[in-house]
Amino acid sequence: MPSRIFISALFFVVFFMIFTGCGLQTAYNNLSDTNKLLRWGISRRENNRTPAADPGAPKLLSMYGAAYIGDTTAKKIYFTFDEGYENGYTPKILDTLRDNGVRAVFFITGPYLKGHQDLVRRMIEEGHIIGNHTIHHPSLPELDDSQLEEEVLGLDRAFYEKFGIHMNFLRPPKGEYSERSLALTQKLGYCNLFWSFAYEDWYRDRIRGPGYAYDIVMRNLHNGAVILLHAVSKDNAEGLDMIIKGAAKRGYTIGDPIELLPAEKVGME
Repeated sequence: MPSRIFISALFFVVFFMIFTGCGLQTAYNNLSDTNKLLRWGISRRENNRTPAADPGAPKLLSMYGAAYIGDTTAKKIYFTFDEGYENGYTPKILDTLRDNGVRAVFFITGPYLKGHQDLVRRMIEEGHIIGNHTIHHPSLPELDDSQLEEEVLGLDRAFYEKFGIHMNFLRPPKGEYSERSLALTQKLGYCNLFWSFAYEDWYRDRIRGPGYAYDIVMRNLHNGAVILLHAVSKDNAEGLDMIIKGAAKRGYTIGDPIELLPAEKVGME
């Protein structure tokens, strides 16, 4: 039988760990590590070379079925639009996409769905994909599990009630994510779709002309590019036709964003 001294010592060790929170602290640190707030970022590279993502980010994304770029061996690009609110330019964007036979992803929020069902319906009827940008556009790592699920699934429920379709793509608001948010949203059935090109086009008071939008996109075309454009930009709306035609002149084809889904989800759209 164990001696009384051994039992007393063991009791003391266990009591010390509980009292000081050693075991709890280790668990807390592990949770904190997986929920470390990360901000999506890429470094542009000249001569149409693939941009450099943050170190370690591509590997982390691939672990959870997320994407930010297509096949870098193919001269193909993809268009995505963020729709936090409406600024009057979406109809022109849709006209241009229709006239050029381009399919895109439109990432919408709760207020956008509520206030602009007519435009969302047109997007669907013209063959575009509707992506989830959450109800209120919060930073996902700052939410607990139930809050995060409601931000994502709550929007999907409202969308399904109106159109009978579920969402497959999620774009984390502000480009903020964590390993935990990637894992949880993957379990909810989503492919987190980031981007390999974006620019500061969300300021309504910065109108620089369609030529500016055209030039900056052309300078940054690259194989597999996932292009993020904000639909609130007049420059983007007026320059989109030139961008599409300019990419084609440079030998790029425009891909169907559904190709960016993980293989196991293709056909579930």
